[in-house]
Amino acid sequence: MIALIQRVLSASVVVKGETVGKIGSGLLVLLGVEQGDNEQKADRLCERVLGYRIFGDENDKMNLNVQQAGGSVLVVSQFTLVADTQKGMRPSFSRGAVPLEAASLYQHFVGQCREHGIEIQTGVFAADMQVALVNDGPVTFWLQV
Repeated sequence: MIALIQRVLSASVVVKGETVGKIGSGLLVLLGVEQGDNEQKADRLCERVLGYRIFGDENDKMNLNVQQAGGSVLVVSQFTLVADTQKGMRPSFSRGAVPLEAASLYQHFVGQCREHGIEIQTGVFAADMQVALVNDGPVTFWLQV
């Protein structure tokens, strides 16, 4: 399971012209689900994402996690994160979980994040989405479990 996390000043996701998720300061999480992923991996990735200390403290050092910084989280499914790009000129998506399993683990991940009492917004699984963000820093990290 992969999370590409970006520290943002704002982020939003639009589906068919309608804004379905929007946050101010916080994290944009692009989430990819691979074959063999399970709820335990989703739980661990949630811990890592929400606990990752990439927000500035009083000395402007990256010592605070999103909750300590008072931020929100926007989670967007993105199967292209699991692409195999090692050879050729076209990505292979054979490592990706089948859509039904991926949707279930995506929803599980979102549910686990919500249990931490932080504002969680989402995109729409498997929809054609337009994501807008203002990356703060820029700060972007790849987390994988």
